[in-house]
Amino acid sequence: MTAEKTQRGQRIGSADLAVYGAWDASVRWFHWINVLAVIGLVAVGVVILNAKLLGVTDDGMVLLKTVHVWIGYVFAVNLLWRLVWAFIGGPGAHWRSFLPGGRGYVAEARTYIADFIAGRPRQYLGHNPLGRIAVTLLLLLMVIQAVTGLVLAGTDIFYPPFGGFITEWVAASGVPPDTLVPYTPALYDEAAWDAMRSFRKPFITVHYYNFYVLITVIIIHILAVVVTEVREGGNLVSAMFTGKKLLSKPPSDSARSDG
Repeated sequence: MTAEKTQRGQRIGSADLAVYGAWDASVRWFHWINVLAVIGLVAVGVVILNAKLLGVTDDGMVLLKTVHVWIGYVFAVNLLWRLVWAFIGGPGAHWRSFLPGGRGYVAEARTYIADFIAGRPRQYLGHNPLGRIAVTLLLLLMVIQAVTGLVLAGTDIFYPPFGGFITEWVAASGVPPDTLVPYTPALYDEAAWDAMRSFRKPFITVHYYNFYVLITVIIIHILAVVVTEVREGGNLVSAMFTGKKLLSKPPSDSARSDG
């Protein structure tokens, strides 16, 4: 098999295929760390949600929430790095590569949908116009989940970054805040504890319902990847490992491939 350079990619043999650089290492690492973190958070979260049904003790709940929080830290730091990388990374990582909108976006989306329905699917180095909406929505939902989760880490088991503030708030008179442990109401000021729980309520409500919205969007995202892989080609899944896409036609977002 031979390969030759084309203007925007590397042509493979005599076949009408070319290899294009798509995702840099930072984007790929973010994606797969995020996948593992989400799986871990969902698994532990489901057990926490069903703790009473499963007969989990208070000590068991503390352990489960501790594991959930530590996985959440990985999730949050990884997400924060991806948001930073959207400012300082290359073309495939930058905000403009996945945020919907901008000049010509609506026309491109209409053309993409029409061509997809007509059986003439376009190929993209990055995300197609509908994929850009999905990715932006996923990032927004993950930010909401991370922020509310960090607050709950403080209110539930007194973990950073807000745990110190919470212990100062709820410690009973004469009880050093740094000695508080979860699920020990004798150490808490009752009025302060009730006020803190009222403060917590909107965060747990958002965290709870956002979880289901996020899972729904993730499932739709996975299904869309499968459909896109079948209809458009471009080895979407393997490209998130290798960073390269194998396309049979010049990508519709070719301006990006020109650098």
